Amino acid sequence: MATMESLIGLVNRIQRACTVLGDHGGDSTLPTLWESLPSVAVVGGQSSGKSSVLESIVGRDFLPRGSGIVTRRPLVLQLHKAEQGVQEYAEFLHLPKKRFTDFAMVRKEIQDETDKMTGRSKQISSVPIQLSIFSQNVVNLTLIDLPGLTKVAVEGQPESIVEDIENMVRSYVEKPNCIILAITPANQDIATSDAIKLAREVDPTGDRTFGVLTKLDLMDKGTNALDVLEGKSYRLQHPWVGIVNRSQSDINKNVEMIAARHREREFFASSPDYGHLANKMGSEYLAKLLSKHLESVIKARLPGILSLINKSIDEIEREMDYLGRPVAVDAGAQLYTILELCRAFDRIFKEHLDGGRPGGDCIYGVFDHQLPSALRKLPFERHLSFQNVRKVVSEADGYQPHLVAPEQGYRRLIDSALNYFRGPAEASVDAVHFVLKELVRRSIGETKELKRFPTLQAELAAAANEALERFREDSKKTTLRLVDMESSYLTVEFFRKLPQEIEKEGNQVASSSGDRYSEGHFRRIGSNVSSYVGMVSETLKNSIPKAVVHCQVREAKQSLLHHFYAQLGRKEGKELAQLLDEDSTLMERRVQCAKRLELYKSARDEIDSVSWSR
Repeated sequence: MATMESLIGLVNRIQRACTVLGDHGGDSTLPTLWESLPSVAVVGGQSSGKSSVLESIVGRDFLPRGSGIVTRRPLVLQLHKAEQGVQEYAEFLHLPKKRFTDFAMVRKEIQDETDKMTGRSKQISSVPIQLSIFSQNVVNLTLIDLPGLTKVAVEGQPESIVEDIENMVRSYVEKPNCIILAITPANQDIATSDAIKLAREVDPTGDRTFGVLTKLDLMDKGTNALDVLEGKSYRLQHPWVGIVNRSQSDINKNVEMIAARHREREFFASSPDYGHLANKMGSEYLAKLLSKHLESVIKARLPGILSLINKSIDEIEREMDYLGRPVAVDAGAQLYTILELCRAFDRIFKEHLDGGRPGGDCIYGVFDHQLPSALRKLPFERHLSFQNVRKVVSEADGYQPHLVAPEQGYRRLIDSALNYFRGPAEASVDAVHFVLKELVRRSIGETKELKRFPTLQAELAAAANEALERFREDSKKTTLRLVDMESSYLTVEFFRKLPQEIEKEGNQVASSSGDRYSEGHFRRIGSNVSSYVGMVSETLKNSIPKAVVHCQVREAKQSLLHHFYAQLGRKEGKELAQLLDEDSTLMERRVQCAKRLELYKSARDEIDSVSWSR
């Protein structure tokens, strides 16, 4: 069976390794492994007893003390349960080879390290101090001690200190994997608790919040905190825990933690108010409660953590692939490298167009949906309405009515109707252009070999987009020429097949004395023109895509980088080297990637071993 210690110890070891490597995810879009692992953030107002609670859980006096703001940097405290007989010690991340067995020196180092970052002022810093304690008297836990929340800035602090501290604390507790240990003094109204207020905002359901009441022994005589501890004043999903810390007198007398814990147990056992809750009170119970909850959280999230680790391993391995070897120094080899990178991009771009990768189907969508929809929405119904047909035909006739058929009226109606097709034609060209630009952008991003050369990426994108602009202009000229050709020469056969109009007696008379012809006559003209426009629409619906593909898609496939290649051939060695300019920290990044990969694989193996033993 996987014990509580093995599960939580596993998480502690992984978190410690992440901390040593500074694993903050780099350019990854995935959450970091650290962020996916649960930890406990200790939150409370200044002088609420946060430090005392932490020291009670650890069983050691090791935190700086004083009035006002004492915790001025986050302290990430990892507790590791040591084997029996192993001397307890502490290690700082910034002093990895130094073991502290004197915990007074641990306190001094925390104070000194804080002062290095903030000076001896009352400023704060968000840069955490990483401390690990190995002891047989602790349970495996990761606790994060945060600066105490405050309501006003005191002398020596900036006016923004209140907001700065809250934002820092919030950045930890708003993470869904963070367990909130909300510390509130018992001699303070729970309704005014800074810790509970913030916890309620980031964890409204209370699933991640544990409430802790300190200073129960300092309450006024005749009063107690039973309503809070029993969940009547403010209910949480988890039980409230009362704590009795060492008094200032105890601290001054250097009363040991073991004696303080014994006194705490006696306080609850002998208390007439809290005696019935004694077995669920105290710092020892709190540590076990948190550890047990942490175990259940870890068990529930092991599959998700393992999935994240596997994804991270895949991502790091891909990153290692494109980091590759250092670039050659001679111009010939550099030119060859650039051409190979361009071909890799061009290959991926063509795969998008040809269906090997998604995106090319969007071009078909332009022709199959966007263009037909735009053609259907053209205002032909209004243009060929009875009123407009009558107006156009009458104006075209001038002072002398037509004798047989109003040819000038027909031509004017058709010309103006066909002019509407210019809009959909241009829109199709633009839509395909934007699809091609997006495919260029995606293809550059998907060409893993290019990722180490941002300058070349930018030059390649500029050259490709410049070529696409030329293709677009050519395509617009061609498609608009198709529309103009339809206007330039009408299909005579279409009109010859129309039935001859015979005005018979009894035809509907003009609707007003100003009309020269019957309404039916104009409606037949509108119907004939509508039929002809419909025929042209079908023709353009087929010919516009052909023109667009020929002028834009085909050219993009065949000659997207031809102009760029010609420019490359004229570049000197120094200019080629600039295109292949790498980040100066690339070598360090390669080393860090290798270490992270080792960490994730080791974590996966450990989780697998724990999972099989459960």
